[in-house]
Amino acid sequence: MTKLFKSREIILLAAILALIVLVETRFSGFAAPSNLASVFNDTSILIMLALGQMVVILTRCIDLSVASNLALTGMVVAILNSTMPDLPVVVLIALAIGMGLIMGAFNGILVWKLDIPPIVVTLGTLTIYRGLIFLISGGEWINAHEMSGGFKSLPRMEILGLPVLGWIGIAVIGLFLLLTTRTSLGRAFFAAGGNPHAAVYTGISVGRTRFWAFTISGGLAGLCGYLWVSRYAVAYTDVAGGFELDVVAACVIGGISIAGGIGSVGGAVLGALFLGVIKNALPVVDISPFWQLAISGAAIIIAVAFNARSERTKGRVILKSAEHTS
Repeated sequence: MTKLFKSREIILLAAILALIVLVETRFSGFAAPSNLASVFNDTSILIMLALGQMVVILTRCIDLSVASNLALTGMVVAILNSTMPDLPVVVLIALAIGMGLIMGAFNGILVWKLDIPPIVVTLGTLTIYRGLIFLISGGEWINAHEMSGGFKSLPRMEILGLPVLGWIGIAVIGLFLLLTTRTSLGRAFFAAGGNPHAAVYTGISVGRTRFWAFTISGGLAGLCGYLWVSRYAVAYTDVAGGFELDVVAACVIGGISIAGGIGSVGGAVLGALFLGVIKNALPVVDISPFWQLAISGAAIIIAVAFNARSERTKGRVILKSAEHTS
């Protein structure tokens, strides 16, 4: 029971529930099931990107290009839809995912084969992808009236009271649970980040594992590119500008260790939901949304400190056990 209440996921879930109750006291109806479903739907894109980022961080890497990947794929499919409105939406979605996979794989190749630090690679590709958006769009916006009805309606269609966007988020969560707990690749993510040297001796290619982590993250960013521009019915150069910081924040708050090898799907999801509840709650209680940046930053610092402390504690326990056995 003590271990249960020390669990990061339980603590984070309790914090989210406490925040919801606190806002409910100021604004009746915030905790209504329909509103909470809306909050989850609003946070679905952040959840998906956080899950992709999670597998990258597990391997001791980081992907700062996810928001630029999202913006570029979103712009491409928006332009195609405006010029060829009869093109099936499923084709555009497949194209967005394919583009995202290629951009993620490009990051992975540079990290794997050229051994360039991941933060340097993804800062570079972040800038490249933003530049490409400007080149292909000429700095112009694609607005709602230029998009077809089918292109815009898919994420908004409701099934059992929840929009398709939310159901896609749930499906991605389920897939990542299977990936991390039931596949050899999922176990390799943890091994490559937890102890890269030992992973090599067990036959795991750390470089190849990191390549797949970046590729998966890129593919999800591509999917979210379509979902973002279709849901908000707009595409422009600065779409999701700075959103990569929210993605990293969700992972860190959710207990994914920046040192690699430690984390969970539940933690990443709850970290994203924590930020999502804050984003939806601040306007309700008449607090400027700009405070979200300060709150997110404070939450990151606290989470990193909490992670570092818990990891040091585990280290002391291991050493203590070794002393007893020697």
